[in-house]
Amino acid sequence: MIQYLFLVLFFLFSILHLISSWKDDAQNRKKTKPFLLILLLLYYLSAAHHKDIFLILALLTSWLGDVLLIPKGHHWFAAGGISFLLSHVFFALVYVKRITLSSVSLVLIILAAAVYFTVSFLIMRAVKDNTPKKMVLPMGLYLIVNSIMNLFALMQLMSVDHSGTLLAYIGAVSFFISDCTLFLVRYHRQTGIVYKKHFTVMLTYLLSEFLIVSGILLLKG
Repeated sequence: MIQYLFLVLFFLFSILHLISSWKDDAQNRKKTKPFLLILLLLYYLSAAHHKDIFLILALLTSWLGDVLLIPKGHHWFAAGGISFLLSHVFFALVYVKRITLSSVSLVLIILAAAVYFTVSFLIMRAVKDNTPKKMVLPMGLYLIVNSIMNLFALMQLMSVDHSGTLLAYIGAVSFFISDCTLFLVRYHRQTGIVYKKHFTVMLTYLLSEFLIVSGILLLKG
C-alpha cells in the first residue's frame, strides 16, 4: 500500500542523510534534509484512520524548522528554533487529550520536571559563553518548552497503558536529547564535545519523530 512506499522512502532518505552527516558532507545533508519530515508526514496521512490535526501541524512545523536551519547564521537558527518550539506545543496538544489527571503521579512528574529542567540549565550554562547574548534566553525557553512537551508525553504514558504511549514518550525523550546535543554542537567552545556531531543530532531527531508518529498510529488503530 501507498503508506509503505512513503515509509520506505523516509527510511531511504534518512539513511542517505545520516551517511552524509557521518561523513560531515554538508552539501548532501542540505539536499536530503527537506525530504525527511515531508515523507514522514505523507506516511502518517496515508496510514492514519483518524488523522490528528495537531500531529499534522507538529510534523509541518518540524519540517519548516529543518528547512530554516539549512542556511547558516544566527537569525536562521532563531527562525528554525521558533518553528520547532511550535512543533513541541503541537506535540503536547496531541498528548493532552489522552491524559487523565487521576492516573498521573504528581510526585513522578515533579521528579521528572526537576531532571528535565536541571539538564536544560546545565546545557545552557555549558553554551552560554559562546552564545550571542540575545539568544541565551530564547534558547533556554525553548528547552523548557521541550521539557514540558516531554512531561505531557509522560503523563499520557501514565494515563494510557499502551505500547503506543511508550513509543511516543521514548520519541519525546529522544527529541530532548537531540535538541540538547544540537545546542552543544552549535555553541559549545569545544567543537568535538558531541561524537559525530550532526550525525548524533539527526539520528536522535529522526528516531524521535518516527517513534512519536508510530506511537500515535498504534493508539489510533
